[in-house]
Amino acid sequence: MSETRRRPPGSTDVARLAGVSQKTVSRVMNDEPYVSAEIRERVLAAARELGYRRNTAARALNLGRFHRIGVVSLGSALYGPASQLIELERRAREIGYALSVVNTLEGDDRGVAKAVESLLEQGVDGIVLSEPIDVGEELRIDPGVPMLSLGPIAGLDETQMIISSPSNVDAGREATGHLLGLGHATVWHVAGPSRWWAARDRVRGWREALAAAGTPEPPMLEGDWSPASGYVAGQILAANPEVTAVFVANDDMAIGVLRALAEAGRAVPEQVSVVGMDDIPAAAYLSPPLTTIHQDFKATIVHGLALLVERIEGGSGTAAQNSPSTHLVVRRSTKPPEEKT
Repeated sequence: MSETRRRPPGSTDVARLAGVSQKTVSRVMNDEPYVSAEIRERVLAAARELGYRRNTAARALNLGRFHRIGVVSLGSALYGPASQLIELERRAREIGYALSVVNTLEGDDRGVAKAVESLLEQGVDGIVLSEPIDVGEELRIDPGVPMLSLGPIAGLDETQMIISSPSNVDAGREATGHLLGLGHATVWHVAGPSRWWAARDRVRGWREALAAAGTPEPPMLEGDWSPASGYVAGQILAANPEVTAVFVANDDMAIGVLRALAEAGRAVPEQVSVVGMDDIPAAAYLSPPLTTIHQDFKATIVHGLALLVERIEGGSGTAAQNSPSTHLVVRRSTKPPEEKT
């Protein structure tokens, strides 16, 4: 004999238990005004007791909004992208929005556009492009909902989206300037993959700092953000006795550079000074502790998401500029160069 499936509780059940009208339950669940604190708590207590959950699909039809934000992500486990995704979910939940995430694969030129289309089919009020990379051609999409990008996207301008990102150009300039200020003749650079806008902006900052100081620009090395690629670059740098200072585009690659220098007998910072970027939790505990550019991922997300929600809810959502969320953290991996005898 099959059991009769129990009907899920509805708003009428909540109204009956709380001793109020169904309209009052609707007002409480939609967070509308003109409901007393005592009545609101009575309705919420009844809803908790019954295990009632509001019908979000019906609410979306009534309000014209889903209270859901879509995120296009590369699905990377790297510290920066992962931290941004965690902060996005946390902050969205705090302000009453759910998050839908669609991962793309690096190298799929249509991946971002297809991810946006998938999110729109699911029903979202806005879209976040969390890890901007060069997709090979200009991105031609008209999502019809507000967009937030954590970096520039070719083909989309500020009339189509909000941009909120740390100033990677400033970060590259500050890291390089720190090493030049210590007295190093020049600064070598291990860049991230060139398809990433963040990597390209850090290269730009490095070059601007060298040019401003009238310092020769040495050949640039490129990694893929991983410690392994930093290790390979570090082996090349360690073999060159002219190298005394290196700016590495992220801390993971800097770990590989430090390992290669140590194996080659190039002492850090006595013979080679190293600066990373991100300020991952392990940076302070490396040997030596790593001088790095700290990124405040929370500030970037809060800054951008507030503007996105403002635009979703009918405000102007003025396009954001780079948020002031990076600063140099000096530890023991940098020092003035040794005087040559």
